Amino acid sequence: MKTTRHYFISDDLDDLDYLEEQLEEVGIEAPQIHVLSHDHTGVASHHHLHEVASLLETDVVHSWEVGAVVGVIGAIFVLAFGYLTGLTEAASGWVPFIFLSIVVLGFCTWEGGFVGFQQTNHHYKDFQQALDAGKHIFFVDALPEQEAALAAKIKEHPSLEVSLVEQGAPSWIFSGRKNLLKFTDRNLLAQEQLQHK
Repeated sequence: MKTTRHYFISDDLDDLDYLEEQLEEVGIEAPQIHVLSHDHTGVASHHHLHEVASLLETDVVHSWEVGAVVGVIGAIFVLAFGYLTGLTEAASGWVPFIFLSIVVLGFCTWEGGFVGFQQTNHHYKDFQQALDAGKHIFFVDALPEQEAALAAKIKEHPSLEVSLVEQGAPSWIFSGRKNLLKFTDRNLLAQEQLQHK
């Protein structure tokens, strides 16, 4: 099941901090809520706000995927060239062409990631003007059953500017993270109990 990602623009971190607390009270969990801002110090000083990881502010993942697709096409071209020209029938056979296709795939994938590391995430480009003006982007990945609660809480914050709604992350990401946290919390508790014995 997919979530729906709701983007909001605000210039008040205190209001966003309060909104995040309200959303967590109605069942929208912390991993579903993020803040994108150029004011990293201000966001970090509000302990309830979850800032977007700096790596995810870049377009490294998307560009890496594009580079991998280009690499696969390049690798297929190298193998097809060797086959169609008959060079694979020579003494060396397929080995040089297979090796070269792996190099082409690896290089294109690496280069795609390298280029993406220097660019803003394509999901956030629409917000660049607001970010440069000192505003903050608050976004929530809401499950279908959470939409009504989200809408009700957003109405309580009239200073928020509704910006964009798009398809969000798959819900299994959030449930997987929740289960991982439960598992690690249980293990930490068990270790503490062993230490106290």
